[in-house]
Amino acid sequence: MATFLYKLGRLAFRRRHFVALIWVALLTLAGVGAASAPAAGSTSFSIPGTEAQKAFDLLEQRFPGASADGATGRMVFKAPEGEKMTDAANKATVAKTVKELGDGSEVVSVTDPFTTNAVSKDGTVAYASVRYDAPAMELKDATRDALEKAADEARATGLTVDVGGDALQAAAEPGAVGEVIGLAIAAVVLVMTLGSLVAAGLPLLTAIIGVGIGVSTITALAKALDLGDTTSTLALMIGLAVGIDYALFIVSRYRAELAEGRDREDAAGRATGTAGSAVVFAGLTVVIALAGLAVVNVPMLTKMGLAAAGTVVIAVLIALTMIPALLGYAGRKVRPAGEKRRKTTGTALAKPNLGTRWASFVIRRPAAVLLLGVVGLGAIALPVNQLELGLPDDGSQPTSTTQRRAYDLLSEGFGPGFNGPLMIVVDAKSSDDPKAAATTVTDGIKGLKDVVTVTPATFNKAGDTATITVVPDSKPSSTETEDLVHNIRDDIASKADADVLVTGTTAMNIDFSQKLSDALIPYLALVVGLAFLLLIVVFRSILVPLKAALGFLLSVLAALGAVVAVFQWGWLGGVLGVEETGPIMSMMPIFMVGVVFGLAMDYEVFLVTRMREAYVHGESASQAIVTGFKHSARVVIAAAVIMMAVFGGFISSSESMIKMIGFGLAIAVFFDAFIVRMAIVPAVLALLGRRAWWLPKWLDRALPNVDVEGEGLRTQAEKDADPDEDRELVRV
Repeated sequence: MATFLYKLGRLAFRRRHFVALIWVALLTLAGVGAASAPAAGSTSFSIPGTEAQKAFDLLEQRFPGASADGATGRMVFKAPEGEKMTDAANKATVAKTVKELGDGSEVVSVTDPFTTNAVSKDGTVAYASVRYDAPAMELKDATRDALEKAADEARATGLTVDVGGDALQAAAEPGAVGEVIGLAIAAVVLVMTLGSLVAAGLPLLTAIIGVGIGVSTITALAKALDLGDTTSTLALMIGLAVGIDYALFIVSRYRAELAEGRDREDAAGRATGTAGSAVVFAGLTVVIALAGLAVVNVPMLTKMGLAAAGTVVIAVLIALTMIPALLGYAGRKVRPAGEKRRKTTGTALAKPNLGTRWASFVIRRPAAVLLLGVVGLGAIALPVNQLELGLPDDGSQPTSTTQRRAYDLLSEGFGPGFNGPLMIVVDAKSSDDPKAAATTVTDGIKGLKDVVTVTPATFNKAGDTATITVVPDSKPSSTETEDLVHNIRDDIASKADADVLVTGTTAMNIDFSQKLSDALIPYLALVVGLAFLLLIVVFRSILVPLKAALGFLLSVLAALGAVVAVFQWGWLGGVLGVEETGPIMSMMPIFMVGVVFGLAMDYEVFLVTRMREAYVHGESASQAIVTGFKHSARVVIAAAVIMMAVFGGFISSSESMIKMIGFGLAIAVFFDAFIVRMAIVPAVLALLGRRAWWLPKWLDRALPNVDVEGEGLRTQAEKDADPDEDRELVRV
């Protein structure tokens, strides 16, 4: 591996014009494809194998033309103080609004609150439901504008008017200001780490090119592959972070090779062969973790994972080829490591750096450091015990949005459960008396706890399938509503002479959460198992990969604990802009496991391969830890700060899901890099000593030798050296 990458690095250095041209051409091609691609349109949210999805599919089949996946809007009216919606003037305003809404080109139906009994008992709140023939993300701007204009005109008469439903849903905008701040922090860290603006600019440039290619490709394929906005946001988030980090490791190693007196081409080759090998295996762990999301069997998650994994692959390829090419262009502007200090002091004596001093401290007190790190992260992980999962709805929106105000008005007028009605689908095709079967289901549901309203059954034209709407007494995300869904499925369905299925947004959320919970253990086993085998090959050890996996579990649990504390309990909510607390997004645990595991293994590979390299080259186990920290700690810390800055930039997003993901990943990187990899890892290795690198002889013979340490480069450099070629000397 190291020898191949060494040759690749030297080739890219020499053929820099060709390499740069290829990447610029790919970026241009992807950009043109994105610009000319049709709009992405809607993204289908399906959960194969769940009861809610089966019911939804049955509705599509038995109620053709009903636009089951069409957007919905709910215009909520509230009368001024002392008035009622049934007053003549207010009634006339509602009638005018309903007529205007019905004139829209994409509108299927509009309900009049006074003919559908959609007025609260006290007469102060009413609502009109609008159904469209196109999904929310495919609605024309003119349709959304018409909905908002109708609300404004009704509002001008003195009524309080707000709009709920998904009709006003638009593409989520990540926090652009936060992203810029994150990149600015990354630039400052790179300058401090690499010592010059040119050297710092290389990782930023390559990361932006890689993300540009990845996100543009996703945009170009969005319509064909049904990719949503969250897919490109995740690819942007992960691509920027790993793109900068991978390039940083190679540039940093290049400067270290220059400091040892090698010419620039050889230094580029060696940096690509050694640090590049670590980049390849670190990238592989991230790809395994992201692509492994496919085992959950939720198409949306699968597409998100594969798209982000593709962006990581691009980041690895750019780091291995474009970075050596750009180093060729940079010439002497990228200086050897420590050059400025040597010029100032006039000596080449190596003074112990902070990484060396910290590693020495940990080696002297490994048990205390290990105990403090484990107990500290364990305490932060405690809130996980009270983790509540769900999917965000209008009730989790900021109070400044019309969707949230409409949600609150409906709760005030009709009860909290009105925002999450359940749809019961009665498949009586095999029943002798479909109407009697539907009546049995309706009467049975009326007798259950936490039920406010049960509408009469509505049959399709064939008369073999009916729908029943049930309004719970509790809000959609409550445990009481979840219990009601289970009671209908367990008790009512078993007594009916028909197949009874529960669907609707609330039921879909419950099924989605359950499916993710069921998939978490198999997913962990697959991802951690594959990465464990990969790390055995890299480190030629059993205990080091085992320690890496256990450390990851500790950091991800602590990160989930922090997410619960902030987004469910509200701690520091004001600081982070969390206006509403509530259940944690259902996909958050499995998503964090996937992404954080890949990133955690990045730091493990970069840090420990340098220790392994020192150990293989004859140093003692303890001295190898110090050497690894001497050369890698500063770069790993810089990489972690950059990742935290990039992820943290997304906390400013107005979309609660993006905000939660950004915070969760940023805090997870902090825990993993600064506590697990910087403290727990050296403490465990110090306690294990030489046993850390133990590998059964039979397994050692069976494993392929990937030579991450660059042992084969000692002879390769001499073979590739051309004595007649002009070499550029490095002045120290």
